[in-house]
Amino acid sequence: MSEPTPSSVPAPSPDDDPSGSLEAATWALAALIATLEDAATKAPADVLAANPQRTAVLEAAGLIQRDGDAPALHPAYRYPDGATHHGAAQARLSSLRQALAVAAGDQGGTGGWADQDDEVLLNQGRASAGTGRAIAGRLVPVLPGLADRLAAQGSRILDVGTGTAALALALAEAFPRAEVVGVDVMERVLELARKELADAGTEAAGRVTLRRTDAADLTEQAAYDMIWLPAPFLAEEALAQALPRLTEALKPGAWIVVGTNPPAPDPLRRAVAGWQAVRNGGNAYDTDRMTRTLTAHGLRDERQFPTMPGGPVLVVARRD
Repeated sequence: MSEPTPSSVPAPSPDDDPSGSLEAATWALAALIATLEDAATKAPADVLAANPQRTAVLEAAGLIQRDGDAPALHPAYRYPDGATHHGAAQARLSSLRQALAVAAGDQGGTGGWADQDDEVLLNQGRASAGTGRAIAGRLVPVLPGLADRLAAQGSRILDVGTGTAALALALAEAFPRAEVVGVDVMERVLELARKELADAGTEAAGRVTLRRTDAADLTEQAAYDMIWLPAPFLAEEALAQALPRLTEALKPGAWIVVGTNPPAPDPLRRAVAGWQAVRNGGNAYDTDRMTRTLTAHGLRDERQFPTMPGGPVLVVARRD
């Protein structure tokens, strides 16, 4: 039998290696992260013009829209200020670094945040400052009575799972008469938080108190005007134990604000979300389930507020 000639050999189908599309998507994500980071200190239009090859990748991925001949970021990524651009970039960078750790051979699976290196913890924490600013600027003003509460001298905010205290600091800056208490179970992350606050060196940083405490062990009664709870970072059992204590820690009429993951819109993102939750020691609650859970704990006036595209949905409720 004669050997096939090159012209008789079927060309490989793009479907023979679907990982090629995934690899290209990884580069597109890297381009988005770098562009958002640059846009933290420069006009987005200038950033896109300065790196046409990178901008071409964004456009091919559908992340660019054209206004005439001029490229512009998709509306989902047109953030209101440089700090929010930076926060959005850092959040995606943290996730990408965790994925890289898995690809490089970290098969551990269930170590959670304790297994992350300091750089990942700091990046994730600093990204949370954007959520703090969103709470202060867009959420507090529309929740009945909360702005007045937090404007009063001696008002108190509890930041559960404070991490590196970036969100706690953002709230302290936004509410100059409030004391912010940040609690976490990891001593290592609290050490990072203490250094971050010391480096900030501001009056607001001096109003942030850090404690090594499990939210499930809180004993304070009617102590806080607002509580922030980043629900995805708690294991399901820990979350179930903490919610009754947090409810009791609210002052009458005070609000709890819970960060949640919105329901994933497709099978791949649902599968990835489940994997990330297990790896990071979290839970599979989504926005709708958390809303029902708060109601079951006797809280009322529950509402849902999206933050940045792809970011958490804030679920709020208040104590009678």
